[in-house]
Amino acid sequence: MNAFVYMLRCSDGSYYVGSARGASLDKRLSEHEAGTYPGYTSRRRPVTLVYAEQFERIADAVAAERRIKGWSRAKKEALIRGDWDDLRMLARRPAAQRLSEPSPSS
Repeated sequence: MNAFVYMLRCSDGSYYVGSARGASLDKRLSEHEAGTYPGYTSRRRPVTLVYAEQFERIADAVAAERRIKGWSRAKKEALIRGDWDDLRMLARRPAAQRLSEPSPSS
């Protein structure tokens, strides 16, 4: 069985992260667009798919969903862009992030 983790950009600019099982995300995305279930995205339509990743097992997709939900907006946007350098830098502790930033020239 295939499974997905996906991220939607909502009409208010926020991000929604979810997971789904099945061969295709199309059905789940249609449900979000139609507001089929009351919830976060039903009040923030239209939504746009900005990221999706496929997994063999639903447990792996759910684990990825939980991990991504805990990320900062900047880290989610780095994932959307596929910016692996930024993603790595944003994964560090804040003090380590400051150390890797270029210092202003004197």
